[in-house]
Amino acid sequence: VPWVLCCWWLFCPCPPCPGLAAGGHGGISLVECGVVLLLVGVTAAIAIPSILSGLDDARAFGAARHLAAMVRGARAQAAMRSRSVGLRFERDGSGYRYALFVDGNGNGLRASDVHSGRDQQIGDARRLSEGFPGVTFGFVSDASEGSSMRVRGAEPDPIRLGLRDVIVFSPFGTGTSGTLYVRSRSGRQYAVRVFGGTGRTRVLEFRRQEGSWVIR
Repeated sequence: VPWVLCCWWLFCPCPPCPGLAAGGHGGISLVECGVVLLLVGVTAAIAIPSILSGLDDARAFGAARHLAAMVRGARAQAAMRSRSVGLRFERDGSGYRYALFVDGNGNGLRASDVHSGRDQQIGDARRLSEGFPGVTFGFVSDASEGSSMRVRGAEPDPIRLGLRDVIVFSPFGTGTSGTLYVRSRSGRQYAVRVFGGTGRTRVLEFRRQEGSWVIR
């Protein structure tokens, strides 16, 4: 607020105050201070919601890029270790946690081997909310992808990787195909598409105005 008052005083087109012209002690009246504070408050009230919405959208995009990097990391680990490596998702309360696992006995990545410890976890399990507050796995109400996917009413599974909810890569770079859907608190929708045949990933954004998905 002080810098706003100083700028207002320096560049104000009004004539000098009589007190200043006569060598007295001029200043800003209480009414003028109130007007300036009111203007600052109105400006902040208008700008803050837009800033917060933009921050939510940036977090959702960052979360999608993070998941794409985790998928690429699983593929790189599989090639480096000459073992199957997977990014496994597990429902945890109202959300999901995920972690990398490596095949420990040469028979592929299996849920029974994960639980017994034969397929070992690489690093710590993570949740989207820990690194990206307000971002969750899920859909906005009007997101759609092609004629086969309509997300209206009941919310379907945002982890679309088959029954096991895991993306597994072989040492040759091929893996599981599927899509991970994330959304921001303000309703921005992103998807991470995994192409198992090539191991490539794409980050997509749903544009509500056009009703279509675009590559980011």
